[in-house]
Amino acid sequence: MKWVSTRRASPPVPFIDALFAGTAPDGGLYFPERFEPLPAPTLEHLRSADLVTIGTVVGTHLLAGDISERNMGALVRDALDFPIPLVQVTAQVWALELFHGPTLAFKDVGARTQARLLHHFTDGTPLTILVATSGDTGSAVAQAFYRVPDSRVFVLYPAGQVSDVQEAQMASLGGNITAVAVAGTFDDCQRLVKEAFADDELRKRVWLTPANSINLGRLLPQAFYYFLVARLGPAEAGRHDATTGPIISVPSGNFGNLTAGLIAKRIGLRVRRFVAATNVNDVVPEYLRSGIYEPRPSVRTVANAMDVGAPSNFERMRAMYDDDLDRMREDVVGAAFEDTRVVSEIGRVYKEFGYLLDPHGAIAWLGLQQVLATEPNAFGVFLATAHPAKFREVVEPAIGREVPLPPTLAEALARPRHAERLPVSYPALVDLILK
Repeated sequence: MKWVSTRRASPPVPFIDALFAGTAPDGGLYFPERFEPLPAPTLEHLRSADLVTIGTVVGTHLLAGDISERNMGALVRDALDFPIPLVQVTAQVWALELFHGPTLAFKDVGARTQARLLHHFTDGTPLTILVATSGDTGSAVAQAFYRVPDSRVFVLYPAGQVSDVQEAQMASLGGNITAVAVAGTFDDCQRLVKEAFADDELRKRVWLTPANSINLGRLLPQAFYYFLVARLGPAEAGRHDATTGPIISVPSGNFGNLTAGLIAKRIGLRVRRFVAATNVNDVVPEYLRSGIYEPRPSVRTVANAMDVGAPSNFERMRAMYDDDLDRMREDVVGAAFEDTRVVSEIGRVYKEFGYLLDPHGAIAWLGLQQVLATEPNAFGVFLATAHPAKFREVVEPAIGREVPLPPTLAEALARPRHAERLPVSYPALVDLILK
């Protein structure tokens, strides 16, 4: 298997080159040159498999020829040592709870697996991990790489635009983790990171590797947990049509999570369609509606991990469909919601169903409800991507009571923290990295 650039102006490369490079020489993002479906018996076996088995089988399939099933199984078993429950909320809606890892966010899945993939493929040469985050990516990457030998991590985040808990998880570790508070937006952070990876002189001096969802090591493991929804067959769907699979609603910011879901579908997962659910940073839902894609500066919302005005992974989505809008519309429908609607829905769902949503999960829930209203015979799953306690400042007023802090979050908040302060200046970033 070779890995090709979304822009098709760079030669195909082996997985190990794509893993460590992050971006292709032409500025594009790597993705598989082809998507080989899993055999039907394997898909049937995965319907009742646990997450480690799914990760081992799907990971070995996606990286065929690059890693053995034995090695894949060992690193997945070490990385994914936490549950991902599928919780029924209503007669036709389930939540896939992805927030039971160390940082209580879905990004633990990709970050922890990526850290182990990099360690598997490295020859001991020191790595510099550089990542931009609008929220949960940074804390997940920091925790995943904390104390990993031969690695140091720089996490760039917009100062004052992440939650207190998210900042604590990034800035309280120390050691090989450096939190960098940038005086700008997430898009500014992302531009600085992209500039670093395009800087040949810097890359001669340090071995740079990205850790956000532009990197295949982060992206591909996110396809694993989508196969957990395959256990929702006719018995679970009840009167709803299970022949085409569920509608899956994905809270979307940089669009890596949805891209991973589309990869899962390409290799055999039965999905009726996906919902690209966003906040008011709705450039992708607008594209799906109008056919016009216009990235713009991000707007701050209560769902800050989704405050992205120029989503990187949407380039991968367009490449997967050869820029054919009509084909993409067959698989993906867009939905976008304002803060007031999101907050009120958190309160309503808690009162009516006893289920507690965080702002990102609430957007996915709303997107799913919007589509189910037009397809009453369907059933669906929304991805609950962060623990509600990570967004207490939003959730508690919405439900009218305190949200207890899980022990891991309480410990992070109690630790002293330190972040490097950085202007939106690429030379300043280079100085920090080389220092």
